[in-house]
Amino acid sequence: MNTIALSIEGLKVRYGPIEALKGIDIRVPEGSVVALLGANGAGKTTTLQTVSGLVSAAAGTIRFFGKDITNMDAEKIAALGLAQSPEGRQIFPDLTVGENLRVGAFTLRDKAVIEQCYDRVYRHFPILKERYKQLAGTLSGGELQMLAIARALMSNPKVLLLDEPSLGLAPLIVRSIFGIIEEIKKEGTTVVIVEQNALQTLKIADYGYVLELGEIHISGKASELIRDERLVEAYLGTQ
Repeated sequence: MNTIALSIEGLKVRYGPIEALKGIDIRVPEGSVVALLGANGAGKTTTLQTVSGLVSAAAGTIRFFGKDITNMDAEKIAALGLAQSPEGRQIFPDLTVGENLRVGAFTLRDKAVIEQCYDRVYRHFPILKERYKQLAGTLSGGELQMLAIARALMSNPKVLLLDEPSLGLAPLIVRSIFGIIEEIKKEGTTVVIVEQNALQTLKIADYGYVLELGEIHISGKASELIRDERLVEAYLGTQ
């Protein structure tokens, strides 16, 4: 039986009078890729931000390898082994690529582990090694997304949260990013990915959850969801 890396039970989140999440349940087995799909405003980003401690839960429980992390400080959650690559990348444009990567390793103390993280990042994203001394703000959109994922990987996470990694990127770059996500999974890192590109995401995911207005509308194995008529009609018909 697979260890559950991340479990969300009855999670509710409110922004003032608006209930953004209405009691959702999600299970993320260790070593899997789990997709959170849905339209804008469905609650996908809110889910990730609540897991990583950036947004407070109004009710429910979030467990990380069995440990209750509900409403724990974001820095403490990161130190446990959870990293997020946020929507919009949010890199530091006035720092170099190398400095951005070092920021990602802030929770690590072991120099040998940090070196291993650099090796891993450069294996997946060799362009970042070439751009090491370049200001991050001068990178292309695809390179910025690579840097955002690489910075999250620099913390040597057990679970990696990716928020819209394909947003605004050319199809060739998107395929490359998704290929790297598959490689990251093969190395043993659990991945939770929020995406509007449902078809591409389900091709690499093990499980999927479709959110609608703060509720889980459909869930199941990715191989089954990709053939689900409701999902095809709503999200896959135009892709």
